[in-house]
Amino acid sequence: MTLRRLKTYAGSQGFVYQYYFVGKRPVAASDGNEYIFDVTSDRKLTYAVSVLFPHQVAASWAVSHGRSLSDSEQYAAVKMRLFRAFDEVEDMQAHGRLLQIELQSLEESLASLGVE
Repeated sequence: MTLRRLKTYAGSQGFVYQYYFVGKRPVAASDGNEYIFDVTSDRKLTYAVSVLFPHQVAASWAVSHGRSLSDSEQYAAVKMRLFRAFDEVEDMQAHGRLLQIELQSLEESLASLGVE
């Protein structure tokens, strides 16, 4: 049995989310990876939220920075995208279940973390 670490994030919409990382898998359709989290804001209903990280976005970042992102840096960018959705999406269950990382948001997220 896998013990999952439940984490908490207070979104700017007024919801307190609890989430945990389920796993990562390759996605052929987007030519990237899908990071899956289980999320709840009421401790009653838990639903999956996927964050897609296209290989093209990672490759573009690598070209402009002269190096590839490590696995932990990619995961940090994915979590930052999840947190941004918690802050911006009013109804995560209805409208925030499939998120994608774009180059501009990747640049901003990693810069805020001090990743060059």
